[in-house]
Amino acid sequence: MRTIGLLGGVSWESTAVYYRTLNELTKQRLGETHSCPLLLYSFDFEPLRQFSFAENWAGISALMCEQARRLEAAGADCMLICANTMHRIAEDVQAGIGIPLISLVDAVGAEAKRLGLRRVGLLGTKYTMQGEFYAGRLVSHSGLEVLVPNLQDQAFVNSSIYDELTLGQFTESTRSTTREIIGRLVERGAEGVILGCTELPMLLSAGDADVPLLDTTQIHCQAAFEFSTSDTP
Repeated sequence: MRTIGLLGGVSWESTAVYYRTLNELTKQRLGETHSCPLLLYSFDFEPLRQFSFAENWAGISALMCEQARRLEAAGADCMLICANTMHRIAEDVQAGIGIPLISLVDAVGAEAKRLGLRRVGLLGTKYTMQGEFYAGRLVSHSGLEVLVPNLQDQAFVNSSIYDELTLGQFTESTRSTTREIIGRLVERGAEGVILGCTELPMLLSAGDADVPLLDTTQIHCQAAFEFSTSDTP
């Protein structure tokens, strides 16, 4: 099994889910005494948070690329960015290392196609919901139609992520309002909804919608596990 490098800490709560999920997948597939070979760099979230607010993607890219190179030098055979929004600079990270970066966005697109979905809703930070790096890639690489909430709903989801979820706060009020936002996406024709922030699957579960909710953390981990155990050089 190849060693997986994790660029985490965005936030640490969701990175802990990555660690647990990768080990659970390994145990289920390889046997109960097996665990997943991992190398983790966990960022201090606050500088990245401030860079995000300033839309200083060059600053984020420099930090991510530096640590990706260190993980590669330490022995990682593939790399994961353990966050949806940070895939804004995924191409920079891939260009800076010599090992594969497992794209969360591509993995989600492949899962949506496997489920037979053609039109999907997308929730996440405003950078994810408004950025071409996510919806545009789902369109160009996976042939999906992507719906995002109206601006008022986008503002609610974005603020709940930064002001609550990344701080480990999961309230029934936020859960209820997010359910309503999902309902409005479904009314517009969404056949499934992408939980495009690694904290959203910690807030919501399958029973919170009448359509599939795509857990991006689970999907990303599954793609990494499959690569790590494949015969691909």
